[in-house]
Amino acid sequence: MVNIFDNKEYLSFFCFIFFSLFFCVFMLFLSSLLGGKSLSRYKHTPFESGIAPVGDTHLHFSVKFYLVAMFFVIFDMEALYLYVWSVSIVETGWTGFIEAFIFILFLLLSLFYLVRIKALNWTHK
Repeated sequence: MVNIFDNKEYLSFFCFIFFSLFFCVFMLFLSSLLGGKSLSRYKHTPFESGIAPVGDTHLHFSVKFYLVAMFFVIFDMEALYLYVWSVSIVETGWTGFIEAFIFILFLLLSLFYLVRIKALNWTHK
């Protein structure tokens, strides 16, 4: 049975986390202590090049924008995985090739599914 506190690598990791959190809290405290405070009626009004805002600032976007953004993030992870695979292709050998093939096949099937259910179609039904 391995005790995790016997290894000095864990101790250095926990020290790093502790000092990082301490430094963040210290900087936030210091900025709130030394920072200027302004109380005026114009503090929370939007400012755009000296021009007063006109109309409503809330824009309504279609849900399709969010869907395409999520699809982009999902399929962008493919590029990261394939980059790591291409760098370590010699070490992974045929096993890595088969895993990458299965991964690409899975992504292609999911892309065909998205096209089939018309998730990428911008026209109205």
